[in-house]
Amino acid sequence: MMRGRTRHEEDEQSRALYQLSALVLNLLRSPLSSLTFSDEVPPLAASRRPGLGQISPAGFASLLLGISLALMLCGSVTFFIGFVLMPWVLGLVMLFYVAGILSSLSVFGRSILCYATAPPSPPWKLM
Repeated sequence: MMRGRTRHEEDEQSRALYQLSALVLNLLRSPLSSLTFSDEVPPLAASRRPGLGQISPAGFASLLLGISLALMLCGSVTFFIGFVLMPWVLGLVMLFYVAGILSSLSVFGRSILCYATAPPSPPWKLM
């Protein structure tokens, strides 16, 4: 039951993010001169173009506010995930650091012990 609910919530979030990104991409695709605000008198060239919707300044401000709010929320979620995972990353770094120190010490100890306990070289190898 809980998995179905979270999947449904994820679907709603992804649908909302998809709609927001589609709206932003449509705004970016259209040239800025084609946006006519409802307070302004449309120029002659813009009045001949069929199919261009009008957007009010309040609507445009609401759109920018929604975009900035969505970006802030996504940034907060990303920061929280990084904040939660940072102790794990630091723990792994410390573990690898200790493993590297132990490996270096074992190689150093092995070189000392092997040199001290090595049998003398036969005389025929010295020539």
